[in-house]
Amino acid sequence: MRLVRNLGTLVVAALLLVVVTVARPGPLPAPALPPAFDGATATGLTVEFATNHASRVPGTLEADRAADWFTEKLALYGLEVEEDVWREDVPGLGGRQLRNLASVVEGTLEETIVVVAHRDNSGRGAGANDNASGTAALVELARAYATAGTTASSRTPLHTLVFLSSDAGAYGSLGIARFVARSPLAPRTVAVVALDGLAGKTPVRLELAGLGRRSPPPALVRTAAARTAAELGADALQPGLLTQLVALGLPFGYGEQAPLLGARIPAIRLTTSADGGAPAGADELEGVDSQRLEQLGRAAESLLASLDTAVEIPSGTAATLYLGDRAVRGWALQLLLLVAVLPFAGAAFDLLSRCRRRRLPLRPAWWALRRRTGLSILLLVAVALAALAGAFPRTPELPPPPDEPPVDSWPVVAIAVAAVCALLVWLRGRARPSARAAVTAESELAAHAVAYVALTGIAAGVALVSPFGLVFVLPSLYAWLVLPQLRRSPAWVTDVAFGLGFLGPVLALVVLAEQLELGARAPLYAVSLMTTGVVPWASTVLLAGWLAVAGLVGTLAAGCYAEPAVSRGR
Repeated sequence: MRLVRNLGTLVVAALLLVVVTVARPGPLPAPALPPAFDGATATGLTVEFATNHASRVPGTLEADRAADWFTEKLALYGLEVEEDVWREDVPGLGGRQLRNLASVVEGTLEETIVVVAHRDNSGRGAGANDNASGTAALVELARAYATAGTTASSRTPLHTLVFLSSDAGAYGSLGIARFVARSPLAPRTVAVVALDGLAGKTPVRLELAGLGRRSPPPALVRTAAARTAAELGADALQPGLLTQLVALGLPFGYGEQAPLLGARIPAIRLTTSADGGAPAGADELEGVDSQRLEQLGRAAESLLASLDTAVEIPSGTAATLYLGDRAVRGWALQLLLLVAVLPFAGAAFDLLSRCRRRRLPLRPAWWALRRRTGLSILLLVAVALAALAGAFPRTPELPPPPDEPPVDSWPVVAIAVAAVCALLVWLRGRARPSARAAVTAESELAAHAVAYVALTGIAAGVALVSPFGLVFVLPSLYAWLVLPQLRRSPAWVTDVAFGLGFLGPVLALVVLAEQLELGARAPLYAVSLMTTGVVPWASTVLLAGWLAVAGLVGTLAAGCYAEPAVSRGR
């Protein structure tokens, strides 16, 4: 352990570097003129939209009528709407025709600022807050740039402005993903403000998580926070430290800002609605808070004005952690995570060299680990087959909506088939004649050395895929490193130390369950992130290797380790 302590000084140095590089960015200047957002008009539009078009399920006739409503409202102000129509498989619905509607207000600069609100809903309620309120606010914000139907002279923005009504936002942000992939405006976009449920009675949130381990630039986050605080009289909620770490490690982000950030487009989402979806009949007109709608509408207008008047908008989307008004540089945190592996790696290879000097048998442990790795790979194959059978989603490469099939409930048939397969594998293993050699303390020490070296290799692979993923691996490194020294301790102490090694994956599941209100479905949703490709395939393979090592360490911790006799002759 002396080597671990010595190498630990490097971790302290990396931690000091993180502290030194913490920045306190300021917001962009506030607009000179106060916001003119009309809360009464926005509330009236919300009521009209939610009443006349309560069910706006993508691809339905009512969804088309809702799109026509948006086009007609902007036409009253002389604003033309460009339509993008395409066909796509929608989770839980199948192939549907979708429509994005965009009104472009040309500015002096070609650089584009987008304000987006999805207009669809799941059809379980009127969708008054999510997202009739966002659609109404989008119309009211566009009205400020009207060329007809108003006595005020139209504004000429510095940047080109786009007011985008996206489709299938409640089904995994398919509309905004289409904008990113196909719209000629996307390469010119320097900032996006997403309006998602602005009239709820729950606390206001600023959502920052993006796909591809990307974060919005500090200036955008601080400006959005300042403009909302000015209208609300209090700070909007931002994701906590653990939530941000999990989002960067997986990577995971839900909502319209996520695919935009994944495409390196700065974006932020202003919302009061739950990402897990509202229960049937919960999102009705009675829940609309007109005062909150006016406050957030004015905040969005002020934010848009601050962005538009900035000659140069910060556009970096590098990974960043936000702690209140402070920003932690992602590269510094990644360096800290990388350095944190070194003490464990040093101890692992030191133990391996000691075992080799003492000529302890290492091959039996490698054989046992290889068998467990094979079982883990079979588990991945089973998950892949389940995805092909429809138990898990496979497309698109976006986080699936948590309240739509196939992740809205546990697939009972698939679980039953998997349980039968697991039972057959277990029975097959029991049926194989495999004489066991007597296990000595030296054999167990050699097995620990093999497990630690394998863990070091897995940590190195995770670091290559994404250093942020080490957040999930580091607890197992140091919790399991002390297991050989707990041989004479009570069994419960060993059990606790072994259990602490699972803290990283459990943390990810808890954060997902809380953010999306998944409850016991969190493991199911985590698997769906793998089958859709949101979690890179390399990370999934490394997870299988980690599970194999966990199985070997578990047998050692429980005192059940036995050397396969077949390996001794090799």
